[in-house]
Amino acid sequence: MKDLWVPLSAAVARQRQVETIANNVANANTPGFKKDQLTFKEYIVSQNKGGEDIDLPNKAWAPEDFYKTHNNENSFVKIDGSFTNFDQGDLLPTKNNLDIALRGRGFIEILTPQGLRYTRKGALSISNEGRLITDQGYPVVSAREDYNQRPSFIQVPDRKVSINQEGQVFTDQGVISKISITEFKDINSLKKEGNSMFINPSNENIETEKLKTIVLQGFLEQSNVNAIQEMAELIKASRNFDSVQNVIKTYDSMANKANTTLLRF
Repeated sequence: MKDLWVPLSAAVARQRQVETIANNVANANTPGFKKDQLTFKEYIVSQNKGGEDIDLPNKAWAPEDFYKTHNNENSFVKIDGSFTNFDQGDLLPTKNNLDIALRGRGFIEILTPQGLRYTRKGALSISNEGRLITDQGYPVVSAREDYNQRPSFIQVPDRKVSINQEGQVFTDQGVISKISITEFKDINSLKKEGNSMFINPSNENIETEKLKTIVLQGFLEQSNVNAIQEMAELIKASRNFDSVQNVIKTYDSMANKANTTLLRF
């Protein structure tokens, strides 16, 4: 039954939606997390093929000779794409001088074994080597004039440091370094890696104008997930998925009855 693809495609799309919303809910308490959303569209074969003139046959006419659907009955649900919502999360005071939150569109630049990455999760600490690192152990990169230069790290003598709104790191001796805060020309081109890091596709995407992002010491940006709203969407998507499954079961039952009827002849 070729029409089975219609509800089956809807089930696949709904399952993907349920997984996406469930991941948002699971990270509702993850600092700096940005929720993901899916977009859908109906795929219709005729939209790609285009319409055709009605062909009137030179014979005894039947209703199907006039009924040209152009395969519209074969339309199905398709995931148009996914995107990350970069809306600002709430800022929670922590009274920890190594925690920082960003107000604006910027990201903290860090170095991982896979290369440079960018994060909004500002739960920082000091490694045994005296480096300023993230909660995953990745070094925070020091600001530099040219992003093509090799990145350097921030060495902190002890926990008694202060960080101003520009990201400069101070000790009793004055400014020792500056955290690399990066803004992007096209923030939607960033690719999410894990639940708190992003990959920048090209250095040309880095904004070189004066930064508008403000660094706040002693705060952490919370997830931008509204847990209540996401739970409501999760329940709705789950119910829709169940409804589509029931349609598929109905198709399966109809197919079994048809096969049973044919075997009787």
